[in-house]
Amino acid sequence: MDFLPSLPTLLAFSAASLLLAMTPGPDMTLSISRALAQGKGPALYVVLGTSVGIVVHTMLVAFGISALITASPFAFTILKTGGAAYLLWLAVQAIRFGSSLSVKRVDDVKGTPLANISTGFWVNLLNPKVIIFFMTFLPQFVSAGDPAVTHKLLFLGFFFILIGMPVNALVVLASDWLASWLQKNRNVMRGLDYTFAGVFSVFAVKIFLTQSR
Repeated sequence: MDFLPSLPTLLAFSAASLLLAMTPGPDMTLSISRALAQGKGPALYVVLGTSVGIVVHTMLVAFGISALITASPFAFTILKTGGAAYLLWLAVQAIRFGSSLSVKRVDDVKGTPLANISTGFWVNLLNPKVIIFFMTFLPQFVSAGDPAVTHKLLFLGFFFILIGMPVNALVVLASDWLASWLQKNRNVMRGLDYTFAGVFSVFAVKIFLTQSR
C-alpha cells in the first residue's frame, strides 16, 4: 500500500502526535472549559468539531504540498528546512513559557450539538498556529521524490486525528479532575514541556542533517 509510510516514520509520527495530543493547548482548554460549563456531552461535540477542522487542514496541506513539489522540489526543500526551524522554535518556546491551561467554570446555556461542533471547527480552523503547524509538521514525514506524497500526507493527517480524538475524549470525560490536577501539579506540565521540546528538537536536527547531505 503506497499510502502507508515506513514503519520507523509511522512510529516517529505516532509518538509526536500522541505527545501533541497530551500537551495542553487551545483545543484542550476549549474542550475542558466547555465540559465544566455545559457538561461532557457538549464538550465531546466540540472535540468532534476540532477534528473536522483538522480534516480541512489536512486536505489543504496534502494537495498544496503536492502542487508545490510538482512546481518546485527545491521550494519544498526550503519549506521542510523552514519547518524544521519552526519545530526548533516551538521547542524553545515550550521551555521558556511552558504549556498553558486556564479554565474557569462559568454558567452558560447549553448549545445544540451542531453549535458545539461549529465552535470547535471554527476555533481550530481559524487558529493561525494550527495552520502554520500543519504546514510545517506533516511535510517532515514525506520526501519530495515520493510519488505517493499526496496519499501519505492524507493518511498522516487522518492518523493524527485517530490518535488525538481518544485522548481528547478522555480529557473531556475526566475534565473535573484533570483541570484541577493539572493546575495543582505544574511540575507534570513542565515535564510535558521538556519532553515536547526534546522530541521536536530531535526532529528539527534530523531534518537539518538530512537537508545538508
